[in-house]
Amino acid sequence: MDNGASSYRRFLEGDDEALLEIISEYRTGLILYLNSFVQNIHTAEELTEDTFAELAIKCPKFSGKSSFKTWLYAIGRNITAKHLRKHASFSIVPLESQEYLSDEENIESNYIKSEQKRAVHKALHSLKAEYRQVLYLSFFEGFSNGETALIMKKSKRQIETLLYNAKKALRSELERSGFEYEE
Repeated sequence: MDNGASSYRRFLEGDDEALLEIISEYRTGLILYLNSFVQNIHTAEELTEDTFAELAIKCPKFSGKSSFKTWLYAIGRNITAKHLRKHASFSIVPLESQEYLSDEENIESNYIKSEQKRAVHKALHSLKAEYRQVLYLSFFEGFSNGETALIMKKSKRQIETLLYNAKKALRSELERSGFEYEE
């Protein structure tokens, strides 16, 4: 059974520590996923808080038709969609203003990896929102195509097509920016 589901069930039965377990387990991934919509980490953090507040206050019913994580991310997506409808324009934090820390052990290697991550990050953010979302859910969060389809409210076939096109677009964007793949 999904650990989040058992924690949520315990929370509904009155165990407040169970909600803290859920927040601890899913907070970071949910922030990063919601950031793929709003492209502002602070807004994504607020939307994540709103998602957990909805769990705590409204106590929606978890049917078990999907994994708990899939269900939670769908709630977060819906809250974010409401936010985006309400705030039609949003600001994007320039990639250049973000700081990256390097490890002292192997500065050169970490610098190269950091530059590669920056290039991938920049290329990801130049893609259509749908492409960013499907890539994030599939590769960074490890959701199956079926789970991704539930979260994004699409069919499994649409997700497969989106993934194919998103990977193709990402590769094209990386090649255009001169990205070199490691052998």
